[in-house]
Amino acid sequence: MSRRASNNRIRGPQSALTDFLASNNISAAQISADYDRRRREAQEQAERDAAANGTIAEEEEEEQDDREETALQKKKRKRAEEKALAKIKESKGHKKQKKGKKGDPDGEDSGAEFGMYTKSKPLPGQQENCETCQKRFTVTAYSRTGSEGGLLCPKCSKEQDAEKKKEEKIKKQAVPRAKRRQAQSNILDGIVHHGAPSLQDLCIKTIADNVHDIEEFGDLPQPLLKPLSEIFSKRRVITSRTLDLFLRQEQETLVITDCGKLEAEDYIKVFSFIPTIHTLDLQNAGQFKDEVLDYIMERDVPIRHLKLYAANLISNDKWIEFFTRCGHRLESLQLSWLDYSMDDNAFMHLVQGCPNLRRLKMKKCWRLGDLALGAIQDLKKLEHLSLQFKESTTASNLVNLIAAIGANLRTLSLEEFHNADNTVLEAIHDHCSQLQKFRFTENDFCTDAGYTSLFTNWSNSPLAFVDFSSNRSIDYDNPDGTEDAVGLGTTGFGALMDHSGSGLNTLVIPSCRHIDREGLANAFDGKKQYPLLHKMDVSFVKKMDTPVIAGVFQSCPNVKQITAFGCFSVNDVMVPKKVCLIGVPNAQDSIEQEGTYDFDMIRAGLGAM
Repeated sequence: MSRRASNNRIRGPQSALTDFLASNNISAAQISADYDRRRREAQEQAERDAAANGTIAEEEEEEQDDREETALQKKKRKRAEEKALAKIKESKGHKKQKKGKKGDPDGEDSGAEFGMYTKSKPLPGQQENCETCQKRFTVTAYSRTGSEGGLLCPKCSKEQDAEKKKEEKIKKQAVPRAKRRQAQSNILDGIVHHGAPSLQDLCIKTIADNVHDIEEFGDLPQPLLKPLSEIFSKRRVITSRTLDLFLRQEQETLVITDCGKLEAEDYIKVFSFIPTIHTLDLQNAGQFKDEVLDYIMERDVPIRHLKLYAANLISNDKWIEFFTRCGHRLESLQLSWLDYSMDDNAFMHLVQGCPNLRRLKMKKCWRLGDLALGAIQDLKKLEHLSLQFKESTTASNLVNLIAAIGANLRTLSLEEFHNADNTVLEAIHDHCSQLQKFRFTENDFCTDAGYTSLFTNWSNSPLAFVDFSSNRSIDYDNPDGTEDAVGLGTTGFGALMDHSGSGLNTLVIPSCRHIDREGLANAFDGKKQYPLLHKMDVSFVKKMDTPVIAGVFQSCPNVKQITAFGCFSVNDVMVPKKVCLIGVPNAQDSIEQEGTYDFDMIRAGLGAM
């Protein structure tokens, strides 16, 4: 064929791809030839490798003893293969393959081949059906993917975004760890909040959060200063500067519950700024020293009510001088954790120099003993007495003390008097007729019969506060105790509730393990009512269980707090609204109960057990 004929050949239109290949000198024939060449070279290389591997195999068979793989090497190789396999399985591509081959009866890795035939996602500008509503729409670069991998129309995309925002909002509303910890701390402190806090609580919290920016409290009412002091003390921010916020020349009362960061000069500043102070309550006052008492005596500060905690750097001689010069004004004296800073001699001067005392509290004063106990008999005006001595005392001295001043006592607290026996309870029964608060703890001499006698035909009005903590036998060889139960037992507990149940406000009986279930169930059967009982502590009373706790809710309609650590039979209890149940980790959340359905259910449970 001539060149002219060839040039006159009619040709159709060429595609853009053909023009692109021609402009870049890319030949399809050349591509095919290169592909055949590469295949041919790969086949020749494989044949050469096979021949070489055969030769090596023969050599390995000849030298098998020298080149045999050891057990350790084999173990390492297998471990490496397992790690590599696990890494492959965790990869995204492998997960997609597993998803693609789901339902494969042969169980073979056909995911890759299956993925080759899956439909690719539409490109922007193409038409697609919505995964949710099946509506036809135009795909854009902003089209959202549905839960099953399909695309969503604009309307369904907005709905999906709205649902995600709701879920994120719910997650944000979850209580953070710090707030949850604070809530648990409040529960242990007996603080239970329901609903939004009051405006007063919010203001107090705001002041506490900005303590370093406050110059003065202004006309803040005096009743609010105490909760502020407690919050500041809990946060350990009471310093010389913040102390000035609580000082007002016209005030007569100062309560600071943590003075750990104050120095002796700060206490002197208090009395110079408030020269007419009448009531002083300082806790953790470790730097309250002799010079502070010197300043009080020199300026003749008219203190009538003094409460000090851990002021153990004051010498005996200074206490004697203080009681001699200023003791006639004192009406209330409460001293705790003085360690070795006060002995029986100083206490004798206390009794002689403070004849007008109506309230006396001496706890953790290590050098006080029987002599001091006998001297208290001369304080005829005492109405409130709280004692906790480390030195041993005799039951006879305690009986004489109660016989001398028991008629006027409204509060009697005797802690860790290990030698006290039933004669002490008899003296209380015979001589105390005005008691409202009675604490008698950590004793293993008094028996259940003694407690029963105390509350039987007692002329005293119903007690408002009772604390019999850890009154039980401590004979570890006989954990169930003797036949005559030591400590508060079933009979004594029944007598207590019969005598004081109608007026009881606080009941504290932890570790009184000799109270059986029948006694608890009889006291809290839902029929007997204790309308004033607000707070209970029944920790480690091992017979306390879920039906009894439910009975407490019915018999004590106004109960606010129940502490039940170590009561392992209490579980799945339905806690009424506004009741704080502490120490039961498997209790359900607080819910509101109405009617008597739960009580009827519990009674049925009691009948079946």
